[in-house]
Amino acid sequence: MNTKTHIYLKFIQIVALTTFCLFSSAQNADYPSKPLLFVVPFSPGSGTDTLARSLAQEITSQFNINVIVDDKPGANGFIAAQFVAKAAPDGYTVLITTNTTHAANEHLFKKIPYDPVKDFTPVALLGKGYMALVVNNNSNIKSVSELIQEAKRRPGQINFGSGSSSSRLAGELLRQMTGIEINNIPYKSNPLALTDLIGGHFDFMFIDAPTGVPQIKSEKLRAIAISGTKHIATLPGIPTVEEAGIKGYDMSFWTAAYLPAGAPTAVQKKLHDILVKVSNSKSVGGYHSATGGELVLLGPDGLAQFQAAESLKWGQIIKNAGIQPE
Repeated sequence: MNTKTHIYLKFIQIVALTTFCLFSSAQNADYPSKPLLFVVPFSPGSGTDTLARSLAQEITSQFNINVIVDDKPGANGFIAAQFVAKAAPDGYTVLITTNTTHAANEHLFKKIPYDPVKDFTPVALLGKGYMALVVNNNSNIKSVSELIQEAKRRPGQINFGSGSSSSRLAGELLRQMTGIEINNIPYKSNPLALTDLIGGHFDFMFIDAPTGVPQIKSEKLRAIAISGTKHIATLPGIPTVEEAGIKGYDMSFWTAAYLPAGAPTAVQKKLHDILVKVSNSKSVGGYHSATGGELVLLGPDGLAQFQAAESLKWGQIIKNAGIQPE
């Protein structure tokens, strides 16, 4: 290759790279210019789904951007997480998820089909929430102490359902702290488990407040305790598990937004700013208040640090509960 040809090829490479960079920058500046896809790892009606739809509605209202919410339940969130991890990192496919996929799964399973750190770009922590300990409304169990007494009277015969890692570990933590022998029945999502609890197929479960409150209000379920250290405004008079006698009991969950790994920093920041603005709206704030949750916002770096700390915490809870990775 002669010198002129070499110089010409170098010139073409520089022009192509410059054009690509300018095109990418223009695309990032226009973001978002088409509908967003919010992928949720749980069924319609779950707390995560409800929050995602609340955010989507507010984004459409404030920014005139259409947002499609796509629920992909099953396999402890594997399906949704893997779908987003493999999506184009252009900012249009967003995972609205919880500690299930990004703090607990790596300790509950020997192998998961995605890396909760390397395969994602953190965008924003969106909030924290609590669960209600519920039984069928026809159950003879009316308090935490009665549940424990019944479990001790019939060791190994009391079952609890769960459709998320938070729901499962809340039950496992209760077992661990009280010494009762109870069995877990896993479901693809909490709404599915809730249906079977109403049908009398098992004895109790911990359900996220957004999913459980309507069934409690309609007297299909009875709430006997709250999993966290705070009361839920829509369930007045219901004590926390700690207040019911299990000192030190505290179990909450969190929700966050992620993009696929490799998303441009400008897109990451723009989506973060959008989510923060709509999260501070009256409607989304009202959602948190009504469901007993907390609006807790962190940026990309804060979420990454929070996730790392939560992974350690959930790993310790799982280890202490004696749960062997599947």
